[in-house]
Amino acid sequence: MKTIWLAQLIIGILPVCAQEMSDSATISIVPVKIKAYFVNQPLLSLTASGQVISARQIQNQNTMTLLPALNTVPGIRMEERSPGSYRIAMRGSLIRSPFGIRNVKIYIDDFPLTDAGGNTYLNLVDPAAIADIHIIKGPDGSLYGANSGGVIRIQPKGFDAQENRTELLLSTGSYGLFQEQLSVQRKVNENYVFSFDQSVTRSDGYRNNTALNKKTFQTAHQWRYNTSNELKLFVLYSDLGYRTPGGLTLAQYEEDPKQSRPAAGPNPSAAAQKAGIYNKTFYGGIAHNAIITDKLSHSVSLFGSITDFENPFITNYEFREEKNAGIRSYFSYTDEDNVNVKWEMQLGLEAQKGYYKIDNYDNASGIAADTQARDELENGQYSFFYRAMTQLFERWTIEGSVGLNKNHIAYRQRFPETTNPKGSIDLGNIWMPRMASSFLINRQLSLRTSISKGYSAPTIAEVRPSDITINTELEAETGTNYEVGLRWHTPNRRVIADMALYNYRMNNGIVRQVRDNGADYYVNAGEMNQKGIEAAVWAYLLVPKRGRFVNTLDINSSVAYNHYRFGDYQLNGDNYSSNKITAVPDWVWVNTVSLGISGNFSLNVQHQYTGSMPLDDGNSIFTKKFHLLQAKASWTTKFIKSSSVQIFLGVDNLLNEKYSLGNDINAFGGRYFNPAPTRNYYGGVKFGL
Repeated sequence: MKTIWLAQLIIGILPVCAQEMSDSATISIVPVKIKAYFVNQPLLSLTASGQVISARQIQNQNTMTLLPALNTVPGIRMEERSPGSYRIAMRGSLIRSPFGIRNVKIYIDDFPLTDAGGNTYLNLVDPAAIADIHIIKGPDGSLYGANSGGVIRIQPKGFDAQENRTELLLSTGSYGLFQEQLSVQRKVNENYVFSFDQSVTRSDGYRNNTALNKKTFQTAHQWRYNTSNELKLFVLYSDLGYRTPGGLTLAQYEEDPKQSRPAAGPNPSAAAQKAGIYNKTFYGGIAHNAIITDKLSHSVSLFGSITDFENPFITNYEFREEKNAGIRSYFSYTDEDNVNVKWEMQLGLEAQKGYYKIDNYDNASGIAADTQARDELENGQYSFFYRAMTQLFERWTIEGSVGLNKNHIAYRQRFPETTNPKGSIDLGNIWMPRMASSFLINRQLSLRTSISKGYSAPTIAEVRPSDITINTELEAETGTNYEVGLRWHTPNRRVIADMALYNYRMNNGIVRQVRDNGADYYVNAGEMNQKGIEAAVWAYLLVPKRGRFVNTLDINSSVAYNHYRFGDYQLNGDNYSSNKITAVPDWVWVNTVSLGISGNFSLNVQHQYTGSMPLDDGNSIFTKKFHLLQAKASWTTKFIKSSSVQIFLGVDNLLNEKYSLGNDINAFGGRYFNPAPTRNYYGGVKFGL
């Protein structure tokens, strides 16, 4: 409770402090614009809860991971079970994501990174290759297809580059960490810009059986070949491999948190089975944007990916061949002739097709042995959408959108032989509407409200999970989200505040269960009632002044309260109704302080408080709350004309907390815990040309 009152005190005091420090000579903060609903628009008048994460925020922490930056957004909780293994909960629970990312839609520019099967390999992207990240929170199946948590749009380096820049980063750290990142951006002329980004990352990891090796190559090109047309090309190749240590019981966790999952009964240990993930993916997309008239434009994106995936696990050795292809196309009409009444509309579609060949074998100490099962699945997702928006007197924004979502899965069981080897799962057609409004009460304060429907079909990994049984009974999650929010800033935008209240009632929530041998499967949990409050404050206490450079001091504080409860949920004779939803803490509070001195020295400190959360549906065991403190200091100097060198040092878990991150949910045998590293360090150098 003391933590909560302290958060309230900071949120209350910051605006007063910033106003007292205001100076007429101080440069006003540039208005934040977010890429949402097809166009760049001021965050103040946005009808949804959203936020932008800049490249600076990503680079202020360890550039090996996106965790610190994404966790500054209230309502998002990102975890890393072991180096390279990401999970994201966005306005929801990690109950569907024992590994990987589900029920959140992620794009790279206009290209969906989320595949037709509903999975997203975010760990393939190198954080240093990102220009910024645009986030829309809350379900929006009307324009972006299947999602029940929200939408993340990653802008890669290269698109809209305004300057030539070359950067080389070399770093090392605890547990055998080594990282090399090379980034080249070029603005050839006003019509053509491009970038190349390459990285190598390796780590032995804190625990046994957690080694990481990752190599990425990314390039982005933007060519305006005449005044009305442009082409964009994006290519990503990633070779990712990491070991998976597995969950520990509480006794094992307390005895030796560095150990990987030991042998138990008939199941060998994670190390003996060489448990891990190996992912080689090629992803590419090409987009064309055309201005047809002064009011009408058209955009079309073609994209696809090929993935070679291996997963030696405790009970089997899985090989997956995944192929995905898709198109996103829409027309946009904008009328701004009348100053007092502006309006626009979009009409389009997004379609994806996925082909998955999944083979499972016995795992003989990391070697594929006898065949267990061979299956082929095809997944098609289609979304047809329409949106209309009007802005009255530059003050009142009203928008409505609707999407028709279709999802169909076909499968063929190749081994073992069955009498009916083929089948299909039709998840039907569903209309997904959204109505929203934002009203500027004055030039600094806006009120927003929205009603939207969420929809998230079961992923291929849930229909055909590690128990190698095709589940034809799963249904899609659906629900309706009601939300209201406020945004406010001072006249010079030295202080910005945002608050949202939402109530999302979900039906057929998908929940992970685990069999005796550790293999997972999924069931629909009936009702999930998700109520939450999110608040964030950004205060720029010291900013540059006209005519000279001074020190800078920025503070960001965000807090989320999650009142998440199961509705009517009964399974195998157990009644979990009204229990807390698994893997959701009541409170998450993140504070960030960024200090700059004379343009040479910078210090970034981030504090994260995560409250206790249940690890099983029965609420029989809870994690302990923890405080995580991270810091990074850097010193930059110029040399040889426009070149620069930066030396940096960082520390993670400065308080040396003993905590578990990426807990195994509803784990059989009490193997819930994935211990996180104790205090650890990193440092390096970055050259800029």
